Amino acid sequence: MQQLETTSKSYSLKDWQQGYESQPQEFEYGIDDIEGEIPLDLSGTLYRNGPGLLDVHGTPLQHPFDGDGMICAFTFENGRCFFRNSFVKTKEYLEEQKAGKMLYRGVFGSQKPSGWLANLFDIRVKNIANTNVIYWGNKLLALWEAAHPYRLNPENLETIGLDDLDGILKNGDVFSAHPRIDPHSPYNDGKPSLVNFGVKPGLSSTITVYEFDELGKILAQYSHITPGFSFIHDFVITPNYCIFFQNPTTYNPFPFIFGFRGAGECVNFQSNQPTKIILIPRNAPHQDVITLETEAGFIFHHSNAFEVNNNEIVVDSICYAELTQIQSDANYKEVDFEKLAPGQLWRFKINLTTKQVSKELINPRCVEFPYVNPENVGREYRYVFIGATDSANQNAPLQALLKLDLVTNEQQLYSFAPKGFAGEPVFIPKNNPQSEDDGWILDLIYDSSHHRSDLVIFDSKDISHPVATLHLRHHIPYGLHGSWKKNKT
Repeated sequence: MQQLETTSKSYSLKDWQQGYESQPQEFEYGIDDIEGEIPLDLSGTLYRNGPGLLDVHGTPLQHPFDGDGMICAFTFENGRCFFRNSFVKTKEYLEEQKAGKMLYRGVFGSQKPSGWLANLFDIRVKNIANTNVIYWGNKLLALWEAAHPYRLNPENLETIGLDDLDGILKNGDVFSAHPRIDPHSPYNDGKPSLVNFGVKPGLSSTITVYEFDELGKILAQYSHITPGFSFIHDFVITPNYCIFFQNPTTYNPFPFIFGFRGAGECVNFQSNQPTKIILIPRNAPHQDVITLETEAGFIFHHSNAFEVNNNEIVVDSICYAELTQIQSDANYKEVDFEKLAPGQLWRFKINLTTKQVSKELINPRCVEFPYVNPENVGREYRYVFIGATDSANQNAPLQALLKLDLVTNEQQLYSFAPKGFAGEPVFIPKNNPQSEDDGWILDLIYDSSHHRSDLVIFDSKDISHPVATLHLRHHIPYGLHGSWKKNKT
């Protein structure tokens, strides 16, 4: 991976840290503090998920990914926006709220107070339901990759309970937080289908793929066993393949079992080992699996994938030179960004005839959370919208929205620096779009100068300035992923 040069900082670490304060309150109100005008074309709800609590009754979490999931909903209609947020009332969340103390260890290192004896042999996994939220098959589902999803009421965000997807998920099955929606699935008569996966890691790991029609009914379910431990957070699809990058990691469970470390702290990155690329056919019987190798570093998120001339597949991914090891004695808020490997957008070209993999750097800027037009998922595409650093040559928190034209290499950047901090942009196509980039971008920004969050709306054809900025009355802690549910017409 390409290293970045150090320049003057575009941010204050203290400002960035404020975005990791807990938000224990739940709100419901119409947003009336608005700069600009909300487009009338926006009619639907933006759902977002992320950790709402960064402590449990005063006990700080070791890692933000251990925080209980909090859903935010921004509902648009007739140029107005109504906001509400609600915690996912998981069994574990309710138990800890009732007890008034931490009862569960976190996967990423958060430990119960009183040292290793209090954590010894406690290998229960807390379903934090904090990574993504989607509306599919008439269900609103909060997702976390190591458990069943939680179903919510899409109107008021009340928690309904664990959902096994109409009996598809059995006890112990998991459902990833990174589904892909095929807009024109060849396995659903050209209609949309949702494709997702679950991984059961071990000495050998089982990857199970699920495909659902638009009503939430199962279209296909198939599995593949790959040697070695699998830390797979995301995947991509094309019309013919589900594609997984198996990062080179190992796992030693004993420090976790004996109460010394969280499970995530027991994952070790193997920098001298290749990354495996696993291509599982979507067409039955799903048996001609292709496994290739590349020196890819570590990948959390992919942008998109598409097929070229029946013998080549292109995959665009955010790559890190290495996985930063979670340290039990380190404070995640005191991170030195300049010492971390930056995430950068790379293109992998997979030749299905020669079984060779090549890669090239698309853009050197530090980026994360890519989003593409949903109509182009799994197909050739031109534009990607992504969270980015303010500086082109410095690793730092995300403070900008970047639009990349993958054909001309042109780019547009809108920065919220020095006081604003960005996350994942969500692309929403306009009604009757005229081009791939004819849509709206919704970006939730933390404003450290007012300790509040803003929902910023851009016309995605030109992101040089916002169309509207909606000021919330409070802050939302840094979140993870979200999705758009269009109102029925």
